[in-house]
Amino acid sequence: MDPISATATRSRILIMKNNKIQVGGNHYRDMKIQPVDYITQNGLSYLEGNVVKYVSRWRKKGGIEDLRKAKHYVEMLIEEAQHGNLQTK
Repeated sequence: MDPISATATRSRILIMKNNKIQVGGNHYRDMKIQPVDYITQNGLSYLEGNVVKYVSRWRKKGGIEDLRKAKHYVEMLIEEAQHGNLQTK
């Protein structure tokens, strides 16, 4: 196994192990796929990851405020894409 694949595998194992120890509530624990797993396994950026995180938890944690946060990160993504700072298809 090449070093990059080995590092990615170790990271996934640590994340999966730590999913059982959620600090600050249970809003992710009952999900079939936890946001951190989805974000890391799909190589999402910080901005994209925050959209996933806030949209995933809004019903169980932050309500409308979490949707506003997700919208804020989507707006930042749009701005970055419009300025050519992100790769698009």
